[in-house]
Amino acid sequence: MTAAELAVLLALLLAHLAGDFLLQPLAWVEDRQHRKHRSRHLIHHVLVHGALTFAVLAVAGLSMADAPGLVAALVGAVAVIVSHWLIDLAKARLPPGRLRWFLLDQALHWLVLAGVWLVWLGSARPLDAAVGWLVSPETLGVATAYLLVTRPAAFAIALAMQRWSEQLSAPGTLARAGTRIGMLERTLVLTLALLDQLAAVGFLLVAKSVLRFGDLREAQDRKLTEYVLLGTLLSVTSALLLGLVLRRLLAA
Repeated sequence: MTAAELAVLLALLLAHLAGDFLLQPLAWVEDRQHRKHRSRHLIHHVLVHGALTFAVLAVAGLSMADAPGLVAALVGAVAVIVSHWLIDLAKARLPPGRLRWFLLDQALHWLVLAGVWLVWLGSARPLDAAVGWLVSPETLGVATAYLLVTRPAAFAIALAMQRWSEQLSAPGTLARAGTRIGMLERTLVLTLALLDQLAAVGFLLVAKSVLRFGDLREAQDRKLTEYVLLGTLLSVTSALLLGLVLRRLLAA
């Protein structure tokens, strides 16, 4: 895959983001939710996406040697219009305000754009390269490490801390907030370890300590302080060791 081919894909994704988040007024979204397939603003929205897709492919076709012409750009734009109308119409029939449906909606749009891009190129070489990258030991190792620091690590740390958590009264925090904070914390530590930015891990610990200092001081609870410190160190240490071991394995 050449740099020019990758630039076309990125331009398509950029055009999609512009059409969905910059060029779509809130009134259009509300009209689609209420009127479903009868919404004229849904038609306006998909036509904007079609125009942006056509513009990207047309410019790319004029600037790249041996690239498809305007007919291929028009076909790609029509494919985006039809698929975007169907996906957005299906989303309008689902409960609004759900993260899962938003992520699914965006994933489907991105898959369509990737398909349009591959058909426009007339080659499966980028797909073969992507599959080869996904099944490489490096990618699988990194994916496994990131999966481990999320729910599996949270479950293991919760079991390790269970004997102490039972000694604490209800802390009055958001439901499962500590679990999600821990997962994000381990993800950041793992990323920093893989990037060989170990000094930044110290800054992360300091920042968390500053944020928790006021709560712990007001609580004046030695058990809670020890519990938070032990949990933080266990969480950071596990992610840091995993990152260092993975770096050593990938360098071998």
